[in-house]
Amino acid sequence: MGIFDAHSSLAARYEAARAVGPMPTAVVMDRLLSASEAIINGRRTVTVGTHNYLGLSFDETCIEAGVAAARREGTGTCGSRIANGSFSDHVALERELAAFHGMRHAMVFSTGYQANLGIISTLVGAGDFLLLDADSHASIYDACKQTQAGAIRFKHNDPASLDARLRRLAGEPGNKLVVVEGIYSMLGDTAPLKAIVEVCRRHGAYILVDEAHSMGVLGARGCGLAEQEGVLDQVDFIVGTFSKSLGAVGGYCASNHEQFDILRVACRPYMFTASLPPATAASVRAALAAVQARPDLREKLWRNIDRFHAALSDAGFQLGAGPSPIVAVRLESEETTLAIWRALLEGGYYVNIGLPPATPSGESLLRCAISAAHSQAQIDGLSALLIDLGLAYGAIPKPRLAAKG
Repeated sequence: MGIFDAHSSLAARYEAARAVGPMPTAVVMDRLLSASEAIINGRRTVTVGTHNYLGLSFDETCIEAGVAAARREGTGTCGSRIANGSFSDHVALERELAAFHGMRHAMVFSTGYQANLGIISTLVGAGDFLLLDADSHASIYDACKQTQAGAIRFKHNDPASLDARLRRLAGEPGNKLVVVEGIYSMLGDTAPLKAIVEVCRRHGAYILVDEAHSMGVLGARGCGLAEQEGVLDQVDFIVGTFSKSLGAVGGYCASNHEQFDILRVACRPYMFTASLPPATAASVRAALAAVQARPDLREKLWRNIDRFHAALSDAGFQLGAGPSPIVAVRLESEETTLAIWRALLEGGYYVNIGLPPATPSGESLLRCAISAAHSQAQIDGLSALLIDLGLAYGAIPKPRLAAKG
């Protein structure tokens, strides 16, 4: 038996798709031009798949903060904080993240994936229970593999399903940790957080909200879904990432729990990973300040979201959810999805693609990530091309001709 034989089925699908045309794995951005454009295959291309929701990856203040930090403190930390110490920007960033969420504590991780993996797998163990939404991100599912806690799924966005599972655990000792997301990354839908928090409080369960795609996007100050739903003070843990609204890389967890700091010597993905480079920590601090000082970015983002979502919905596309920065277009087959994705790329628009088994219910999706950096012309151009392709591939109904008078 070969070492790759376990992946033979996936390899066959991958090779069959690659034989027809280019795959997303082969996309190379030869040069980034701005927060909304890149050179791909020698062609100027609008990027609608980078999750750069506020366009801050090209913000001059963020760039200059990163450049100054790199010149001042070098290109990397060369080790973990527990071994090599914390840089001043690490400590300042944690203080600012905690204050942003109105909490006492925050920990910074080198990636958002590690934040979920580390926090979840450290909080619960043998004899405890982890209850997660069925549509949870891969990092949450992978955290299940790193803990001895019993993992139980409940139906997506269904507080009644969560309530039923917690009622069955009423007589069981051990902690119960419920994990949900602010905005779900595949379909772009939001959790019914207020109802879920009520269920958790009724059963004495802890709750962690992954605000990766909702931080900077939702809430009056951009704190995420917990702020928007008015339950920020009732959430035990908030996990977020720097690779979406903050335009960089990394992750964090914020909490009000008094003993939170013990995680610094208990959480292995925090303890044994090199810490964020000074340039990244500094740019994220500048981006976090921009989220708070520039609500106009969020307003521009939502204008773009509403315009794009309305155009596709009016044309007859089946979309994953109501308006959100992730606009997921549901298509009937993997072949059609790949064909339209390739035609979009050829037409100068790069979007994401979601294929089974990574998608809810085995759906095939085109995922468009809308940004405040997109111009109205870019939004309208993508809408028009998608509608043309939807008609050509039978993904949307042809418009009816007006009856003659």
